[in-house]
Amino acid sequence: MRVDFYQLSRDPVEAVLPLIARNTLSAGERLLVVSADAEQLDQIGKALWSRIPDSFLANGRSGGEDDARQPILLSTDTTPANGAHFCALADGVWREGAEPFARSFLLFGEETLQAARECWRELGKREGLERHFWKQDDAGRWREAG
Repeated sequence: MRVDFYQLSRDPVEAVLPLIARNTLSAGERLLVVSADAEQLDQIGKALWSRIPDSFLANGRSGGEDDARQPILLSTDTTPANGAHFCALADGVWREGAEPFARSFLLFGEETLQAARECWRELGKREGLERHFWKQDDAGRWREAG
């Protein structure tokens, strides 16, 4: 299992998540996007459709009859009804249900920074778990931090 920590210091989650989603789909994987905030999920859904003009990032909200067909499923919980092996925790909150995913992305900002630090430490104690920390530079490029 791999967990990528993305510190959102320059761009909001709605700008970053379409990039992660595009890369996920390009790798032949499906993505589950999780947030407890329904309004945030709405914003993410709109951004997935329109943020990257040359990409078709089809998505839907969980709870429908077509959940299993969605390449990107937006949900309030970590149940991968679309069969996703990748999970993006868009609200910056780690959920213990994220363990079954091959790869998880924890996107956090200033308001969830301390919780992300604690999560980093706790996950570091787990056997077989790989952690990566990403920060954005002034030009907007993502760089892995040491």
